[in-house]
Amino acid sequence: MKKIVFAGMAVIGGFLTANAQCKPVAALVENFDAWKDINKCWTAQPGKAMLYASDKKIIFYSMSNPGENMYLVTPEIKAGTYTLSLDLSDNGGETTLELFSVSSPADPKTYVSITKPSKITGEKKTFTISLKKDSHLGLKVLLNGVHQAVYLDNLSLQAKK
Repeated sequence: MKKIVFAGMAVIGGFLTANAQCKPVAALVENFDAWKDINKCWTAQPGKAMLYASDKKIIFYSMSNPGENMYLVTPEIKAGTYTLSLDLSDNGGETTLELFSVSSPADPKTYVSITKPSKITGEKKTFTISLKKDSHLGLKVLLNGVHQAVYLDNLSLQAKK
């Protein structure tokens, strides 16, 4: 019995160690080219739809579940003012992006909107965001149709000078 308890504690300790390695960052530059799956320091909240890394980008895919709240959450970012730029495109229909400050990726109650939803048009998007305390950045994509997709690439978050 003691061996089973110890093995369970070792597994839990391994999870805690893996998350402890993700320290707050002051910049992010990610083209997703090397991703085979969502990076361990990022969080995917797909709801009943799909959110995954494929073809050197992140794909938000509605399947048969339009209207799902789908979030890609970054590693923790240090407090400050930043310029965020990213490439977004879709396969047609109405799609939007909204940004959130996230205290705890596992708790949706800590997701606080910091921008209004903006239509995804296939052009590079640039935002100025301000984080008053260390927090994660949540990118919420809303897909309004069945079998709709949004493609995210070339994310850059740089401290504003």
